[in-house]
Amino acid sequence: MEPVSSVTVPLEGVQVYEVRPGIMATDMTAVVKDKYDRALADGLVPQGRWGTAEDVGRAVSGLLAGAFAFSTGDVVNVDGGLHLERL
Repeated sequence: MEPVSSVTVPLEGVQVYEVRPGIMATDMTAVVKDKYDRALADGLVPQGRWGTAEDVGRAVSGLLAGAFAFSTGDVVNVDGGLHLERL
């Protein structure tokens, strides 16, 4: 995330977010589907499934709807928990 944008742009009434999708089921990832199916089954992602465009869309929709009115400069992980540190 660009720190300058996170500080200066909100002064103009614009909120700044970084949306980070995780492992998404797309045409591009279809060629590695078997590999990631196994990794997901082994616990790579706590929620245990591929993400979808709809998952990302719902997160972005919430941001655009003003659901986070007093937030800016945040990272929104849409990755089923992939970003979480585990023991």
